[in-house]
Amino acid sequence: MAQVALEGIHKVYPNGFEAVQTCSFVIQDGEFVVLVGPSGCGKSTLLRMIAGLEDITEGTLRIGDRVVNDVDPADRNIAMVFQNYALYPHMTVAKNMGYGLKNRGISKTEIDAKVQEAAKMLNLTDYLDRRPSQLSGGQRQRVAMGRAIVRQPDLFLFDEPLSNLDAKLRNQMRIEVRALQRRLGTTAVYVTHDQVEAMTMADRIIVLNGGRIEQIGTPKEIYSTPASTFVASFMGAPPMNVLNATVSSDKHVTLDEGLELPVAAPAASSGPILVGIRPEDLTLGEGTTPFDVQIVEELGAQRLLHGTLGGQAFSVSVNKDHEAGTGTIPVSITPGAVHFFSREDGFRI
Repeated sequence: MAQVALEGIHKVYPNGFEAVQTCSFVIQDGEFVVLVGPSGCGKSTLLRMIAGLEDITEGTLRIGDRVVNDVDPADRNIAMVFQNYALYPHMTVAKNMGYGLKNRGISKTEIDAKVQEAAKMLNLTDYLDRRPSQLSGGQRQRVAMGRAIVRQPDLFLFDEPLSNLDAKLRNQMRIEVRALQRRLGTTAVYVTHDQVEAMTMADRIIVLNGGRIEQIGTPKEIYSTPASTFVASFMGAPPMNVLNATVSSDKHVTLDEGLELPVAAPAASSGPILVGIRPEDLTLGEGTTPFDVQIVEELGAQRLLHGTLGGQAFSVSVNKDHEAGTGTIPVSITPGAVHFFSREDGFRI
């Protein structure tokens, strides 16, 4: 196990493209950190720099007490689990799991013991003599994790490992991956574009956007106090409503279309701002703020109502037992659940 420290890490490709802007953070020993963001935000590039698969343009990378900028991937004592499993189709499960150890000159007796131990942990004991083509997607992913586990690395790196699985299996596997990491206590860095995976698996989340870090925090911190409208909209399902508004000289908050909101304006703000309200932080059928419902989306455990508030797109989430239809319905806003952002740069006020 090991601490991972990035100090002023920066990545620019020869064509001038800046994939990762200068960033610094520390991943503590035994911590599970998730890098999340949309495609092209730099999360996989950052992971590959930690793995040694991408050169670092500037900055210092430490794994444990070693600076590893110029250390080969094979000598970093890391294990990486890929999106496409990267299994050898002609080898059995046991040989796939033990192949890395065999290349390091470990004895067959020790390899067999480590493979058996990992297989038991991953419920793969009955499949050790099968080949990858005889396994389901979830079983193949377990084999890929088993291959990482037997190496007993200082650091696990996961590059969107569940994205090829169906929704039900993906939910099951994310629980298994998290439980396994907690059991082993190995430091882990996990890349995903799925905010649900990030929220449910991480000790801490690093949200990336356009090659820069937007926010670092626990899932609760990211959700409760998003640092920007990007984080507010990206993290949370359904996403936060973000409305154009103005704070008047007497501290009234009025939407651009003229509807005054019954909320307290932030003390230091005036003029144009952005107001953020999560769909679940409203009560339908109460209050005096008119919500024009145009579409009711049935999601099983909840209903999601889409429409407009003061002429701007807006959504409200209600319990499945709450009767709701189209038309104009009053809503009340949960006290203290309103977020304010700058209209200039989108960051939290």
